[in-house]
Amino acid sequence: MSKQIIFFSMMAVAVAFSSVINAGSLPKTVYTPEDRQIFDRYIAYIGPWQSAHTDSLLEKTALFFLDTPYVPHTLEMPGEEKLVVNLREFDCTTFVESVIALVRTARSDNPDFDTFLNELQCIRYRGGNLQGYTSRLHYTSDWLYDNEKKGLLKNRSAGLGGIREEKTIDFMTTHRDAYRQLKDDDMLLRQMQVIENNINERNGFYYLSKRSIADKTSIIPHMSVVAFSTSIAGLDVTHMGFTFRKGGRLSFVHASSTRKKVVVDQKNLNDYCAGQSSCTGIIVAVVN
Repeated sequence: MSKQIIFFSMMAVAVAFSSVINAGSLPKTVYTPEDRQIFDRYIAYIGPWQSAHTDSLLEKTALFFLDTPYVPHTLEMPGEEKLVVNLREFDCTTFVESVIALVRTARSDNPDFDTFLNELQCIRYRGGNLQGYTSRLHYTSDWLYDNEKKGLLKNRSAGLGGIREEKTIDFMTTHRDAYRQLKDDDMLLRQMQVIENNINERNGFYYLSKRSIADKTSIIPHMSVVAFSTSIAGLDVTHMGFTFRKGGRLSFVHASSTRKKVVVDQKNLNDYCAGQSSCTGIIVAVVN
C-alpha cells in the first residue's frame, strides 16, 4: 500500500501522464485523459443515486470500480510531490480515498472535476494542504485522525468496544531505504520524524481485536472504512477497504494485492483477519 510500504523495490512509472496547472489553491496535478473520461462516466452513472444516503453512495461508487487493476505505489511519482489522480488503477489506500472523494463530489452543488480534485487533496493531505512529501498522510492512523478532525469521518472503534494500541509508530524513518524520498534526504527524514513524534504523542489508537470481530459483526456499519492493524514493529496498519454487508454476511470491498484488482472479498471479515498472521484487528470509521 502507498502509506505503509514494507521493503519494496520502486516500480518504474510506465504510463505517460498529462500534467496540468490548476487555478486557485490546487498544486500541480497529474492525471491522464482516461482519468477524466472515467470521472465523466462515473458522474453519469451515479446521477440516479445522487441524493441517496452516504452508505448507498459509497456502495454504488465502490462497485463502479470492481475489477479495476490493483497497482502498488501509484502516488510515488518522480520529482516534487503532486496531486496524483489515477482512476485507472488503485492501491488499497488510493481506492478508499478516490471513492470517498467521488462521493463527496457527487453530493456537492458543483460535481465537476475540479471539485473532485479539491476533495481528493483534502482527504490525502494533512489539513487538506499539499506542502510536499511529508504533508501526505502516510500512516493510516494519522490519515484517520486528520480526516476525523476535518469532519469527513467518525472513528467508531472505541465505541464498538475497541482496545488501545500504544505501540511506537516509526516504520518510515527506521526503514528509510524503502522510501525513495527519504533515502537520501536528511531534511525530509527529520520532518518525518517530527510527524511520527506527533502521532506517538496521541498515545495510540483504538482497534477491535481480531478475537472480537465475530461478536461485533452485527453492529459494524455497512460501507465503513476498515483498516487492518498489524503486529509489525513501528507500523499501525497494513491494508484498508470498506466493510460490505450483504445477506447477513460482512465482508469488505478493497483493492486486493492478492487478486490484483478491486473485489468484494470472498472471505468474511472475521475469517480474513484470522488468516493474516500479522493482523491484530481492525479500525472502523464511518464516512460522514
